[in-house]
Order: sequence, then structure tokens, then C-alpha cells
Amino acid sequence: MAPPGPGAANGRITRWIDYRLPFVKVMHHELYEYPTPRNLSYWWNFGSLAGAMLVIMIVTGIFLAMYYTPNADLAFDSVERIMRDVNYGWLLRYIHMNGASMFFIVVYIHIFRGLYYGSYKYPRELLWMLGVVILLLMMATAFMGYVLPWGQMSYWGATVITNLFSAIPGVGHDIVTLLWGGYVVGNPTLNRFFSLHYLLPFVIVAVVGLHLIALHTHGSNNPLGIDHKGPGDTIPFHPYYTVKDSFGLAVFLLIYAVIVFYAPNFLGDPQNYIPANPLQTPPDIVPEWYFLPFYAILRSVPNKLFGVILLFSAIGVLFILPWLDTSPVRSAKFRPVYKKIFWLLVIDVLALGWVGAHPPEGIVVTVGRIATFYYFLHFLVLFPLIGKLERPRPLPLSIGAAVLGGGSVPVAERG
Repeated sequence: MAPPGPGAANGRITRWIDYRLPFVKVMHHELYEYPTPRNLSYWWNFGSLAGAMLVIMIVTGIFLAMYYTPNADLAFDSVERIMRDVNYGWLLRYIHMNGASMFFIVVYIHIFRGLYYGSYKYPRELLWMLGVVILLLMMATAFMGYVLPWGQMSYWGATVITNLFSAIPGVGHDIVTLLWGGYVVGNPTLNRFFSLHYLLPFVIVAVVGLHLIALHTHGSNNPLGIDHKGPGDTIPFHPYYTVKDSFGLAVFLLIYAVIVFYAPNFLGDPQNYIPANPLQTPPDIVPEWYFLPFYAILRSVPNKLFGVILLFSAIGVLFILPWLDTSPVRSAKFRPVYKKIFWLLVIDVLALGWVGAHPPEGIVVTVGRIATFYYFLHFLVLFPLIGKLERPRPLPLSIGAAVLGGGSVPVAERG
């Protein structure tokens, strides 16, 4: 009998470890055996793309932190040194800088896909809420990261945004002083933001872990919005969706590479290539593009406190979304009225982005107020109302029946 090869030894070692710490067994179940709806489209790729972007941002951020100096007198020059003197430092910075935009593009598409297909509805409410927490952490991390180059827009953006907390009655000024580390934006502010910018991505990783646990507890939603009922409705995650995700990742990385190598500053602001000057205010202080809709909501009312309340409510309303939608049907494919209203929301958010990118004067102010009003009308009024009044189209009997050309049954007749 031939002696056992090295593969047998590896198998014994794996079994020995797995008996005491079932890591391999868990990963095998979650990646290979995990039953996944057989009808997932490429819109479901954006969850894995978001995970890939998180890894890219953490890895490039760790290398950049090795050369960055969080000091108000040296930060701008340290970034320039990374760009000019560090081997491939320009590449690391462009990947990281544009990675923030790509990350938000992927996450925003992921959110709108969830809105269209009703992925926030029972029993995935907590999954959706954890996703909103991830969005909030991303926004905080991105804002603090934008301050680190210590250019003109970094400095004045930090000044304007942190000053918003002063509108909170009683404790507002104390919060601002705590954020600044003093009475002006300066070196203590930069140190605080650098520390938090380095820490928060690892907090995001922890919340993403909870997000995945919640996802695998009840499984993925699907374009039909109906639960899978048996083996005919599902297929193993590997190799079917690992291949599909790999193709989506390849296409995404190709687009990402084109931006990094051919248009690395397309989404940036030229003002941030000027060293921070507390004595010279830029002609127009505008946040990064992924904050523009929320910035427009903030500016839609002249009252500072009310604007801050609207700003936080714009995200807070997403937390209660599962309870605002009263329709028994998840997917917009079977909700003709909601489908039209969904696209109105997309147009509304794009309009808010346009408003946020322009000075608040003339028609911009009017469009901003109308778009802000509709944003809250959509979630607080139309969502509950349409769910009660709309008559959905008949749902398929099962995922397998729909894929293979089966029948359907009206919603009222379903158990």
C-alpha cells in the first residue's frame, strides 16, 4: 500500500483544527452549501462589490498611514511626499481617493436595489437597519478622511460641517469644542480625525459581519420577492454565484482602473490642492459628490437647527422604512404604482445632488425645497398610502416555477 501523500496530512490537520474550531466547516457551509435563490440578477453583485471595496480601502489606507503625518504644519506636505517620493505612493493615494467614490457608488446602487425589490421587508428588517448603520459609518469615515490632506476644501469643509452641531440647543457648542479639541479647527482636530478615520473602517468590518449573519439567517431576497420553498428554488452559492460575482468584480475593477489611471482627479476639487489657509475662505464650499443630496436638504431651509434636523431625518427615515411600507408584496415587479414612484425617488435624489453642487440662489433654492419636500413625502406619506391602495399583480407560485415558466396566483389567494 502506498504511503499517504501530503494531501492526507493536510486533511488530518484540517480535521484536527476543525473539530476544535469549526472554521473550515462554517466556511464550507456558507460558501459551498449555502442555498441561494436561483434567479438572482447582476443587481445582487453590488453587495460583494461593496465588500471588495472595503478590503481595498483598508489595505491602501494602512499603507498610506505609514507615510502620512497628522500634523497641521506637515500634513499637506506629507501627502505631496506620498505622491512624489514614495514608490507607487501616487497609485496608492489615487486608489484610496477614488475608492471612496467607487465605494459610495456601489453602496448607493445596493440601497436602491433593496428599495426596488423590497429587501427591507419582513423578515429582513434588522438586515436593512444594519445596512443603514454601515452607511452612516461610511459617511463619517469619508468625511474625516477628506479632512486629512489638509487642503483648502479639507479645512473649510471641516469647519462648516462640525459647526452644524452648534445648532443643538444647550450642548451644541460643547460638542463642537470636543470635536475640534479647542476653539478653532487646528492640529488637535486633525489628530482626532486621523485616529477616527483609521479606527472606523474596522468598526464597519464588525457591522458588516453582523450584516452577513443577518443575511444568512433568512437568505437573500430575489427579484420576485418571494421566499424559496424547496430545492427547486435554490442552487449552491458556489460555483454559480462565485463565478457571477467574479465576472462583476472584473468589470467593476476595469472601470475603477480607467478612473484611477486616466481621470484620477475628475471627482475631486481643485481647491484641495491648495494648502489650508484659515485666513482665506474658498469662493464656494462644496462637499464631496456623495454628500451633495444631504447637503441640499441641509440648505433647503433658512433655519440652521431645522436644517440639521432634516439632515439627520433624511437618514433616520431609512431606519423605520420596513414599518412605513404597508404592502404585502416585496418586489416592484408586481407593484405597478410603486414602480413608477420608485423612479420618481431616483430622479428626486439626483435633483438634490444637482442642487447641492450649486450655490443656493435663484432656481436652485426652489428646486431644493421642492425636492426635499418630495423626499420626505415619498417615505412618510406615499409609502404607507400606496401599500394600502395599490392592487399588485399576481405572484408566481415559486421561484422555480417562474424560472421554468410556471403559473402564478393572486396575492389575496396566497396563504
